[in-house]
Amino acid sequence: MRKGFTRKPKAEPATPGKNYITPSGLQRLQDEHRFLLTRERRAVTEVVTWAASNGDRSENADYQYGKRRLRQIDGRIRFLRKRIEAAEVVDPEAPRTGQAATRAFFGATVRYANAAGVERVVSIVGADEVDLDRNHISWVSPLGRALLKSAAGDSVVLQAPGGTEYLDVLEVCYERISVEPFREPPGSESSSKGSSRRAIPTDEG
Repeated sequence: MRKGFTRKPKAEPATPGKNYITPSGLQRLQDEHRFLLTRERRAVTEVVTWAASNGDRSENADYQYGKRRLRQIDGRIRFLRKRIEAAEVVDPEAPRTGQAATRAFFGATVRYANAAGVERVVSIVGADEVDLDRNHISWVSPLGRALLKSAAGDSVVLQAPGGTEYLDVLEVCYERISVEPFREPPGSESSSKGSSRRAIPTDEG
């Protein structure tokens, strides 16, 4: 391990209510919220209304499914609304000077190496933007917290569930972080023309 700055991540939890997010991350939340509110909920409500007109609701599978799906949609809409209202947008491409340009804060892309010399590049994003396939990690994750405020040449201590690791920070930069945009789920009720029942994926839980 190189000599120099060695720091353990702070133990205190993240500030309650803070929802740091990139511009594209916020756009994805807004797009999903808009889709659920203006299209999917309306389509499912139409199915429920149609099913309710078909007789005994207690044995009506379409009605029971539709009501359950509405509860899921409403729960997701409430969750998204709260996350959007609490959003504090940080643009990784915004001009930075001094330590803000050389140290890892929210929105930074960091290249580091572990004790075995294996290098990895990660981008520090919001909790709603985590995408391990793209190496996007949350700023409140163990790795994100370990890297925060570090600069090239620093060594940091990662307290992970699997044990303690020592990481050497090789490079810190700020560049565009490409967040996967929201896409209408396949099989959604609003796109199932004429179909009264579809299994619609939900990412709650």
